[in-house]
Amino acid sequence: MEVPRKPTAQADIGGLAALSASLARCLSEENADSNLVFSPLSIYAALALLAAGARGATLDEILRVVGARSRGELEESVAGVVETALKDESGAGGPRIAFACGVWSELTCPLKAAYRRTVVDKFSAEANSVDFIKNPEAARGQINAWVAEATHNLIDSFFGPGSITPLTRVVLGNAVYFKGKWVNPFNEKRTKNKLFYRLDGSTVDTPFMKSLSSQFIAVHDGFKVLKLRYEMAVPQGYVSSNRKKRKRMSSGRNKRTKFSMCIFLPDDHDGLPNLVDMIASQPSFLHEHLPKEKVEVDEFRVPKFKLSFESSVVTILEKLGLKLPFGDQADLSDMVEPDDSGLPTVVNGIIHKAVIEVNEEGTEAAAVTFTDIEYGCDMPESPPPGVDFVADHPFAYFIVEEVTGAVIFAGHVLDPSTEN
Repeated sequence: MEVPRKPTAQADIGGLAALSASLARCLSEENADSNLVFSPLSIYAALALLAAGARGATLDEILRVVGARSRGELEESVAGVVETALKDESGAGGPRIAFACGVWSELTCPLKAAYRRTVVDKFSAEANSVDFIKNPEAARGQINAWVAEATHNLIDSFFGPGSITPLTRVVLGNAVYFKGKWVNPFNEKRTKNKLFYRLDGSTVDTPFMKSLSSQFIAVHDGFKVLKLRYEMAVPQGYVSSNRKKRKRMSSGRNKRTKFSMCIFLPDDHDGLPNLVDMIASQPSFLHEHLPKEKVEVDEFRVPKFKLSFESSVVTILEKLGLKLPFGDQADLSDMVEPDDSGLPTVVNGIIHKAVIEVNEEGTEAAAVTFTDIEYGCDMPESPPPGVDFVADHPFAYFIVEEVTGAVIFAGHVLDPSTEN
């Protein structure tokens, strides 16, 4: 009998957890007046694509930021998360998931053979040659079409006119898509408008989902945590009859992924900044404070929301210690074959775009991260029965795969009535 191979992500997930915590803190600070959604996993994967082509001090900086000891460890970490946590399980009743990487290089600067092998073998990336010099708009259209397909059209475009130029030499991209249904969907008839209290004390009328069912809730000092679970795939070896699942004798059954949305709600209406600092204080904080069992609820309501975010994350990454790739000291010499220009190859930008919608049925979210490389100058105790959970003031949320611990999406809600 074949012994299941231990997921490679397990040993190295700490790097992703640490980066998730750091990104949560920095992005929350930078977006202190607006809603936020981002994908730590997507940014992590984009940095891994960059690391695969970096050398020397540039590579060392990237590895420190992502918490990996070597390029090989980072590559195995990404591959392990993809293998264990990001398989599309929609055909078996689980979440619809897509994870894709892409690399586009200028015709006159082909990818080095070793780099191409790495991104294709480790990240299952698409590697394409395009004409950035003579036809940058056609290349832009090709990349945008890839984004739309990878995100099931939730993000239908990324690069605007003129954003790809004749100086562009390589574009590295990652896309993550998630669509999951709640284990216990909310009844739309119970959704009612209530007041949501913003950080400045003002209020807004917004739709709140309600439920009378018991919930996974943990009560801690100064905050509560709600875990809303998504439907899981029916495991191999199970059959369904009259909505009841019967176990059928079999061996070698695959372990199911367990996705949840975890909402961290501060007790104080203006307590979100301090709570985010607590979450980011140590990579294990998030997982150590998740609820482990259901409790009966008294008053329970959570707002519906739809959010979008788009921004350069260069400043954030520089705060975390990543600086060399953006200047003329960058060493990306393991990525493309040299040419006769004599110009340094530098990272022109790292752009992240994400969207999420949470409603009575479940959640749909997508994120893309692109790195533009060109020539240039230069992240408990069980509560008593009958607890309240009323998310009527700013809170943080995380979509987590609990088997690996990977944080797929994260952010905060300051005003559920606005998308941005």
